[in-house]
Amino acid sequence: MRAHALVSVLALAGLLAGCGQPTPYQPAANGYGYSEQQIEDNRYRVTFAGNELTAADTVQNYLLYRAAELTLDGGYDYFTVVDRNLDRSTAYWGTGDTLGTGYFTRHGDYVGGLGFTTYSARPIDSYTAYADVVMFEGEKAAGDVNAYDARSVLRQLGPSIQAAPGVTRRTIEPDAQQ
Repeated sequence: MRAHALVSVLALAGLLAGCGQPTPYQPAANGYGYSEQQIEDNRYRVTFAGNELTAADTVQNYLLYRAAELTLDGGYDYFTVVDRNLDRSTAYWGTGDTLGTGYFTRHGDYVGGLGFTTYSARPIDSYTAYADVVMFEGEKAAGDVNAYDARSVLRQLGPSIQAAPGVTRRTIEPDAQQ
């Protein structure tokens, strides 16, 4: 029985080792990070997918940051969010009372790990944010709550953006006025 317990611990450690940190700000790699699809000259669909350690608000901030970068890279000043969605995906990590550990779907179906007779499971959430953004030149309309000044977004969110090693992100100094 001790050998089974050791195998269970090693299996759990192996599964958790690959996902020990939140998804950094990076181009999509292995399903996590940002991506975009140009739909028109000034319209993009932007996505940011985080792993189970990435908070929902971080996923949404990284998406807005990427939209601001794209806006300035395209020669625009502000963008509007015309459609936005945040998807939550839930999986369950479980342990058995007689032998082993396992991985479960949202409905409690066992999909992997070591066998056992009964189990308890805890939810593991991950988030993906999607937005369609339209980019414009000039000053944003004062009353448009869906409009974002790209430079302001970069200044405000920049300090909280944790980029992956080697990823260059656009920055704006806090006191820079352009």
